[in-house]
Amino acid sequence: MTQRIAVVTGGLGGLGTEICKVLARAGRRVIAADLPPGTGRLAAFQAQTEGLDVHFAAADVGDFDACAALVRQVHERHGALDILVNNAGITRDATLRKMDKAQWDAVLGINLDGVFNLCRHVVDGMQARGFGRVVNISSVSGQTGNFGQTNYAAAKAGLHGFTMALAREVASKGVTVNSVSPGYVETPMTQAMPADARERTIAAVPVGRIGQPADIARAVAFLAADDAGYITGANLPVNGGLFMSF
Repeated sequence: MTQRIAVVTGGLGGLGTEICKVLARAGRRVIAADLPPGTGRLAAFQAQTEGLDVHFAAADVGDFDACAALVRQVHERHGALDILVNNAGITRDATLRKMDKAQWDAVLGINLDGVFNLCRHVVDGMQARGFGRVVNISSVSGQTGNFGQTNYAAAKAGLHGFTMALAREVASKGVTVNSVSPGYVETPMTQAMPADARERTIAAVPVGRIGQPADIARAVAFLAADDAGYITGANLPVNGGLFMSF
């Protein structure tokens, strides 16, 4: 069986690290792409992925040329890129009346432009080889909106529109493109919430808990599997029932 090469952007974050681990345990060689980290952050990531076929590459997904260089580097060092997980994302929260253009541009530039920047450089090769899996990490905020997040919600909603359109373009060549929309997930941000706010958040989730990074990573691995070729253009909500639709 051919070993698949996977790139996970935002790979050093809590969610990104878990996605890297789950994909590696599924037999993939994984390259975590992220901004150049401090030595402590990289060491922590390496400790969590020790013994797994996981590697690191520095890249700024907001830079079109840097994304081209990343794809070339992966091909030269590891082989053709088969799986792309667009996980990198940032927030710059403010109500619209207080949001400045820099906050808008920063979020759209990473969360949406970054997906274009990488997909543009990988889809040709995937189509030529007759196999590819693209998984875009969206958000429940893109489905429901969220107070103080017009920039983030717009980017995440736009991300699924991108997913559906690209899925139609590449489906006949063995390439699937899907989204995963997490709800509240255990991260440093949610851990830092005041106790009363955290309790209200948990109370709003029907399953009664905040999600774990592993909940999201399992969904990514499912969509990235070799035998998931008949699922494309889909959005998989992983939110504990916080938002339900069909």
